[in-house]
Parts: sequence; structure tokens; C-alpha cells
Amino acid sequence: MIFATAGHVDHGKTSLIQAITGVNTAHLPEEKKRGMTIDLGYAYWPQADGSSIGFIDVPGHEKFLANMLAGIGGISHALLVVACDDGVMAQTLEHLSILRLAGCPNITVILTKADKASAEQIEMVRQQCLALLWQHGWDNCPLFVTSIADKQSISELRSHLQLLHHQHDNSLNTDKRFRLAIDRVFSVKGAGLVVTGTALAGNVQVGDNLWLTGVDKLVRVRGLHAQNQVVESAQAGDRIALNIAGDIDKDQVSRGEWLLAEQPPFMASRVLVELQADVGLKNWQPLHLYHGASHITGRIALLNHSDDIPFLAELVLDTPLWLANNDRLILRDISARHTLGSGRVIQLQSPRRGKRRPEFLSWLTQLATETDPLSLLKLQFPGGELNIQEYGWACQLTETALTTLLSQVDIVQTGDIVLSRTNAQFAKQRLISVLSDYHQTHMDQIGVGRARLKRMALPTFNDQLIFMLINELLDEGEIIQTRGWLHMPEHGIEFDAEQQRLWQQIIPLFSSPEPWWVRDLASKLNIDEAIIRNVLKRAAQLGLVTAIVRDRYYSSEHIAQFTRIIMKYTKDSGAINAANFRDELGVGRKLAIQILEFFDKTGFTRRKGDQHFLRDKGLFIE
Repeated sequence: MIFATAGHVDHGKTSLIQAITGVNTAHLPEEKKRGMTIDLGYAYWPQADGSSIGFIDVPGHEKFLANMLAGIGGISHALLVVACDDGVMAQTLEHLSILRLAGCPNITVILTKADKASAEQIEMVRQQCLALLWQHGWDNCPLFVTSIADKQSISELRSHLQLLHHQHDNSLNTDKRFRLAIDRVFSVKGAGLVVTGTALAGNVQVGDNLWLTGVDKLVRVRGLHAQNQVVESAQAGDRIALNIAGDIDKDQVSRGEWLLAEQPPFMASRVLVELQADVGLKNWQPLHLYHGASHITGRIALLNHSDDIPFLAELVLDTPLWLANNDRLILRDISARHTLGSGRVIQLQSPRRGKRRPEFLSWLTQLATETDPLSLLKLQFPGGELNIQEYGWACQLTETALTTLLSQVDIVQTGDIVLSRTNAQFAKQRLISVLSDYHQTHMDQIGVGRARLKRMALPTFNDQLIFMLINELLDEGEIIQTRGWLHMPEHGIEFDAEQQRLWQQIIPLFSSPEPWWVRDLASKLNIDEAIIRNVLKRAAQLGLVTAIVRDRYYSSEHIAQFTRIIMKYTKDSGAINAANFRDELGVGRKLAIQILEFFDKTGFTRRKGDQHFLRDKGLFIE
């Protein structure tokens, strides 16, 4: 178990830890010279069962508050240290407020320097501390009156800490992905690079590969220390030193970076939070923000009123952070002199527009107040599709936990994208409705391609997901596909008798590898050009022929052949150009360009310079 100290400067935090553990946590020469903690200090107290109790000694001076904030991350129990001869001071209040805002659930109060105060003074400070804790929401906190010179008082405190250590639940957050915020970086002769921090979640073992942010590389864990003991594995809540190896140098790693179980999908730059504010906040107010061992600046956009429950806001970060849901950020004013509140992350990605719409705020309120994992997952679906990799990262779910959770909801899935079955039914009805409306305004056309239908009906949804739903509609007979065109079962286009007779004369001519101009075909058959044009237009509507340019037609069999050529070249070489197409077909360059430009216009390919790239592998023309 790890304890963190909190309290005003010179109230005896470092001396207290030394009395408990025998270790002086002041490791910097300047700290020893000035007699005050500047950076984080650490001490470990070995136990008879082979375990160890750890202590993080945080600085009490206001100038070094950023170091204090880095030290309390992931700590479930704090030791509030108050000197009997001083009582509650400015940094006592500041630290206590930060512990509350950071979500620290448990506190033990330790009154130090009892030998320097009268009994009346000690009782006054005791009552002062208990009243202050009650105001901040902590009831019945254990309180110990100590003096470094009084071994009995230290012994009673040691017994209390040992009891808490044995009662501590070591399984907390161990079902999540491993996360550790780096707060120290150094090299050890013969071992190499070492980083330290408190594990916020998950498990780690020697030999594991972890993702190191900042350098964005995988590193291997060569060795582990937890609570200053050599171990083969460590878990959430442990104070860990990791000897890591990889293509990195010490100068590339700094405090504030993270070691993660796997490469995260994105950094957060605009997040939605539930606020806990000690003072009034103004819309678009600049702030200092603290998370893990990181310290950045940003702004706040208030989404509702401070007396609303929950109090909601958007944080716009000047520097993106590796955040996860339920992480807490401490908010301080832009002069970094006053703590204003905290923000608990409830959504990692904030929409650019519509954040203050009543329906969106209602949904956000549900996210902020819901705790059941299954209900939280279901709340994601009203907005549409869900990227499960991004969701898994936001919730820090292991692959097993994510799979188990998804198995409890009725979904459709393609790749990393999932949609609730209810939303899938709405999407399918939307596709049918748009297709029916299209027939009403385009009676002379047989239908539309699947890519165009998707753009018309559900433009913001994932392409592959909607193509999968279109396939379901085809299997169910709700829509029909004729020569690549999607249409309703009752909708159809036919030749009239005269057109059918002429078409039978035209069919054999389209076996030629060359396309036909309307005028050439009319001359060949000795029929009026306008009549041939109308027949070919109707044939195009039926999907029998396709005009690559106005009045110049290929048969659908040739178009399908061209698509196969394009697919082959883009698969092998990434793209195709006019020279490739010309050589493959044995046609002139001008015709090759016309054919490729036709596929660009249909959206099957896109042009960049002289190259044509396949736009979407999910698009097929039959």
C-alpha cells in the first residue's frame, strides 16, 4: 500500500516518515540544505510478511505544488500532517482541497510536534482539523497526536498504518489496462534506463512490452521494483520502478509521459467533464491544468450553470493529454496561485457544435451519473455507431473485459465499428425510405449504386457498416439489386416493344472491344440518331450499357472488365494511370483517359496527378 503526505511546509512530513521508516526522503542536496521538500521523496517500510508499505513525501511549499499534484495521483489514502504549534495553515487548506478534488477517498490526520505545544493548543488544533475534514466531506477520520521524541506515539501510528496495509484491497483496478504516469527518469549503471511512477491501473510483468508516449515506441520491461523490492510483477496501486529497454535515450523521456499497455488511438484535446468547483468559474477562462505528472494550460467552456447537478463543462487543452474516462484534472487560475476546482472526464471527444443543446446535455448528464458498465455502454449508442477500440481505450477495458461487455448487448459489427441492433433497424429503414423517395423523383432510372445510396441516406456513418446493412436488406428481399443498381422490388423499367426490337439488333454490336458513339451506331443500323439515343438511354437505365462520356457507350460487361483491371493495378501497385490502362486494353491514350475519368466521376476512383487510386474497396460494380 502507498501513502502520500499532505500539509503545510515545515510541519514535519519528512521527519515523520523518517521516524516511521528510518528513511530520509530528502534526496536533493538543495532539500537537505534548505530543510524542506522540493521534489517528490519516497520511503519504503518492509513488513514481516515480505510486503512493503510505501510513502510519497510531497512538498508543502506553494511554489512546488505541481510536484505535490504529481505525487498524489493514484493514491487511495493520504496522511494529512498538521503541526500542533502552528495549526491549520494556508497550504494545509490547499492540500486538503486538492485531495478532495482529486478524489482521494481516505485520510488519516497526524498532528506532529506535540512536544512543542500545550495540551490546550493540541486539543484546539485537533478540533480545528476534525471540523475542517467534516466540511470537506470526510467523517470519522482517524487522528493521531505524535512527536518525533515520543516513540509510543510513533508506535501507535505505525500499528494503524500496518492495519490499513493489511486491509487494503490489492485488486483495485487490476482488471483495467496498465497505465503509469512517469514522475522520475534516471539511469542505473549496468542496468540502463529506469522510470518510476504509481501504477494507476492494470498489471505489468517482467518481459512485457509497453507503449512509451512522447517517443511513441514500444519498450520492453527488463526489471521491476515495487515498493523498493525486486518483483516479477506489479499491479495498480503499487509504487513501481521499471528498468526499460528499447530504441530510446534518457534525454527522450521526461516527467509527464506515460507507460501504457498498448498504443492509444488518440490524444485528447477537447474533453467533456463534470466539474467540482470551489469558486466561481467564468466561461472561456484560461486555466492551469494538472493531470498525472503533467502540467499544461487550457480554457474552460461552461455548458450549464454551477448550481446544476452535474455541473458540466468542456476543457480545451493547449497541449493534448493521454486521458481516460473518470480521470481527474485539477484546475488552477492562470497565475497558478489558487486552486479553483477539478474536472472528472466523462467523454474524451467533444463535438464541435451542439454541446449546449438540451438533448445533448441530458445525454451527458446520464453519462456523468451512471456507474454500471453495461448501462454506460448502452448510453453510447443513441448517438449512432461506436468505435470499440476508442471506447475500450476511453474506459481502459482489457480485450477480455471489452468482449464480455459487448456480448451483453445486441449489436451489429464490422471491424472496429459497432451499432446497436435498434439503431441498425433505424438505419435500414432510412435506406429504404431514401430509396423509395428516389424512385418518386427519378421514375426513369432503375436505381442507384450502393455508395450513392449510403451518401444520400447516412453520410456520416461508416461505409463498411452501411454496406453490410445493405447486404442484409438484399438478403431479406427488402431491396433488389439489378446489374449493380439498388431499387425497391416493385420498381422496374422496361423497353417498350419497339425499343426491345431495336435492342435485339444492337446487342451483337456491343461485343466489340471499342465503345459505340450514338451517331456511329445509328449510321451502322441506318436508323434515326434520336431513336438510337433513346434506346441506349433506356438500356443504361436498365444497367445494360454505360456512357463513359456523353453519347459514347460501353456494355456493362466491359465496364465490369475495367473495374477488375483497376482493382488489380491498385492492389499490386497502389494506383493506375492512363499508360497502364492503354497497354492493358490495347486502346488509344485518349480513350484510356476517358475511361479512367469516368471512374473518377462515379466515385470508384480518385485522381491525384496522373495516378488514379481506388477510393473505397467496398465499392463494386457488377
